Formats: sequence, structure tokens, C-alpha cells
Amino acid sequence: MTQAIHKVSTIACNNDLNRACLFTNVDMPANKESSGTLLYRRRDGRLEVLLVHPSGNYNRGKPWSIPKGIPDPGEPLEAAARRETLEETAVVAGDLVPLGSIRYVKSGKQIHCFAGPAPTDASPTCASWEVDRSEFVASEEARRCLHPDQVPFLDRLEQHLKV
Repeated sequence: MTQAIHKVSTIACNNDLNRACLFTNVDMPANKESSGTLLYRRRDGRLEVLLVHPSGNYNRGKPWSIPKGIPDPGEPLEAAARRETLEETAVVAGDLVPLGSIRYVKSGKQIHCFAGPAPTDASPTCASWEVDRSEFVASEEARRCLHPDQVPFLDRLEQHLKV
């Protein structure tokens, strides 16, 4: 598998002497990790999960996702999951349990997931330009619209809840 690479270039010159210059061109691995939540609730006896849809014309027919994003340097995965959920849905996550991680088949990106009950008063909104929809979806529908590589998170949640 080929790993994505970001090119980082640095130029430092001694302007006083105009003699000493340093140029570095470093290959650095792309960040290939995200963390998110799978918040759930029961409505009319059915399990619903909070999902988001990515914005932009090129994402119009693309699958939905758990709210997720890249952890900041040194940020714990659960803290990143909470932050990203709040940023994308305006929902504050409560108690969470880890559901493990999956790896995207195409990109190799690792996705970490934490699950927990949604606040009873949760009213998701599109709180970020990154998403054009943020809503609770019945688990049966979530299986159809969720990114296929993320479906194991639903299986793990249902196992955790013994649905």
C-alpha cells in the first residue's frame, strides 16, 4: 500500500550576510487518523444514531458518517471525538465507551469511535461548513446510508446495547 505524503519545505536565509541559506525538503506522512462518536437514542422503541453528511457538490451522493475529525497534536482520541461532535452537530456528548477502530479500505485511514447516549434534549444542527446534514437516523436506515467501512461501528453499538 502506498502511503500519502505531504511535502514540507523550509527556507531560512541569513539576510544580513546573504551568504548562508538553508533549504530542507522533508517528506512527512499524511495524518491518517480520525476520531468520532456514535451517539444514540431510542425513539418509539427504535434505535436511532446521530450521523452527518459531508457538504459540497462533490459529496452530494456520498455516504453519511459518524461525526469525526482529526485529533489536534497531543489531544486524546476521546477528547477529539467530543470536540468534533460538538463542532459538527452542536450536540454535547455525555458518557462514552470505546467501540474500537476501523480502517478505510481505500485510503487506509484509521477511524476511532466512541459511543454513548445522546442528551435527551439533543437537537442536532449543521454547526460546521463541513456538513450539510446532521440528524438522528434509524439504525436500519443508517446501515444503508453510512459509509460501508463504518458499518461495523453499528454492529459494535448494537452488541454493546444487546439490541
